[in-house]
Amino acid sequence: MGRVREGRVLKMEGNPESKISGGKICGLGQAAVQVQYNPDRLTQPMMRVGDSLQPVSWDKAMALLEEKTGPKSGINGNEFAFMTGAMSGHLKVLVQNYLDSLGSKNHFVYEALSPAVSFAANKQIYGVDMPRLHFDKAKLILSFGSDFLGTGASPVHFAKEYAKFRKAPRGTLIQIEPKMTMTGANADRWIPIIPGTEGVLALGVANQLLKHDDFSKTVPADIVNLVGKYDLDTVSSITSVRSDLIGHLAGLLWEKSPSLVISGASVEGHVHGVQNAAAIQILNRILGNVGKTVDGQAQSPFPQLAPATGSFASLKAMNDGMGAGTYKAVFIYGANPVFTTPSFMGFRDNLRKVPFKVAFVNAVDETAEECDLVLPIYTAVEDFGSHVAWYQPEGVEITMQQPLMDKLYSDTRSMGDIMLDLVKQRRADEYKAWPNFFSYLKTAVTNIKPAVKYTDTDEHFWYDTLSHGVIHVDAPQQQIAENFSTEMLDLPTTVNSPDPKFPFYLIPSERHYFRDGRHANCGWLQESPDPLTTVVWDSWAEIHPKTAASMGIHEGDYLEVSSQNGTIKVKAYLFPGIHPDAISIPLGQGHESLGRFAKGVGVNPFKILNPVFEKNTGELAMFGTRVSVKRTGQSEIVVKDEGPVSTQMGRKLVVTLPADVAQLSKEI
Repeated sequence: MGRVREGRVLKMEGNPESKISGGKICGLGQAAVQVQYNPDRLTQPMMRVGDSLQPVSWDKAMALLEEKTGPKSGINGNEFAFMTGAMSGHLKVLVQNYLDSLGSKNHFVYEALSPAVSFAANKQIYGVDMPRLHFDKAKLILSFGSDFLGTGASPVHFAKEYAKFRKAPRGTLIQIEPKMTMTGANADRWIPIIPGTEGVLALGVANQLLKHDDFSKTVPADIVNLVGKYDLDTVSSITSVRSDLIGHLAGLLWEKSPSLVISGASVEGHVHGVQNAAAIQILNRILGNVGKTVDGQAQSPFPQLAPATGSFASLKAMNDGMGAGTYKAVFIYGANPVFTTPSFMGFRDNLRKVPFKVAFVNAVDETAEECDLVLPIYTAVEDFGSHVAWYQPEGVEITMQQPLMDKLYSDTRSMGDIMLDLVKQRRADEYKAWPNFFSYLKTAVTNIKPAVKYTDTDEHFWYDTLSHGVIHVDAPQQQIAENFSTEMLDLPTTVNSPDPKFPFYLIPSERHYFRDGRHANCGWLQESPDPLTTVVWDSWAEIHPKTAASMGIHEGDYLEVSSQNGTIKVKAYLFPGIHPDAISIPLGQGHESLGRFAKGVGVNPFKILNPVFEKNTGELAMFGTRVSVKRTGQSEIVVKDEGPVSTQMGRKLVVTLPADVAQLSKEI
């Protein structure tokens, strides 16, 4: 919902009729206003002339599109590719219809921070991409790296459910991860772990639980035998988690039932990511949580509207095709692969091999800079649309997008209108009933009326839908399975040997307000302090104070962080919420384009990621890169909201105690 004054949107809020958000909204939603009024917003079409992009009219732009991709262009479906970010709703359907009109199957859906490994693990175990999680029914949540309050699949909804979980009787949250997230900062107990060993720890906890007949008799004997080799000493040596703490975790799970055990990106972004996730989910099986705190979402009656989720495999397929010279034309919408792909892929060079490249954007980013035609599209508050979220907690919810104000710039257009015009180039008769995307969407939405048992006229249904902003569809619940095998749980029981050349684990951390960097041109978000470090307008490298002391590193020292694939130079921030063998650099900064608020700010960790892949899915192992760290001799103040010392009015904000004094083993 938007507050509008004198025809201008001033403020955004959540829709109280949404069962997902409950009327709440995240920082990204609030910052949507700045996308609308951004001083670097693209306001007219641009065409490549020589080495630069020059303004052109829409007539000339559309004529070029028809010349290069229209019926008379001679292009066939195999020579055309369309890359989009994750998308859903009726625009997704229209994009697919356009591809069908070309005879192309090359729709490459790409998200740099893809849930593909998580979905693959869930599909293998439960038979569904994403189960429904009942935080409010759990007495204890054991989270292995799931930042559900910050960067999860539905953080606004999860925060609402987490609030219920915290009410009396108050639930207990334990977070296990190599670098503290916002969820970890809210936990009753935060436990650091060597990156990638979370699955071994889960099997160590399972080992302790299966010593009790109440649990072991419900689990197949071959799994019980496999889990038996993950004894306390072995698991402790692999994970760096104390053996007494492993037993303590098992005891808490025994006492606090039902519980909920979940995993996140830092667990899944390794060579054995699917196995890690499976090892963690076996705890839900042992504890009897399936059907209580873990069950199925609603089965959507409109699969064509369901979100298409991105993957690295999709990116690789398109990149390989471009490198081989397969494509004569490429369209890109909702993704910035030139910025987010690691340098080992050579994506920018391969994109340049394509004769005709088109980007549909609000602002010229790194990918648009490489294109031959760049088309300015409406922002979300100017356009019509429909959306279906990945996570559906109650029934199926179709969200309606509608303009809150007239378009700000006369030479911008709706992405839906552009796609409809392109479809009409090849299938004019089939689409002649719809002069614009609005009319197409209205017809498509009113076709949903029977599914919601609406008995009034189509016109009333349409205006009721716009008034409420959301369509709720009752749908049967997915049935979930419990498919576990010894093969998917068999993780190595040997300690990884450190690489003397690259001794540190790199944690490329996702921040809830930047995500993959597409929002870095919003000044509000640049000015918003990181919740844990309070750093603004920059990148930084989080390093444990003990590690820093051993290397003579102080806050603000510039460090060279190098992988086998490249080097970036970034300021140090001493942070106790990280494993001593790891270093973390946030994603989202380091742009070469995207406007004045993003260009030249910070560094881009995507570029130095190594070609390490999850073995079951082929996805890029985001947390599988090892790096070296070296001081440069340069130093600069780290700009942050907390100031040079953690005080307020001369008083300490946080008082620390040595671990032996605090007696952590007796705490939750």
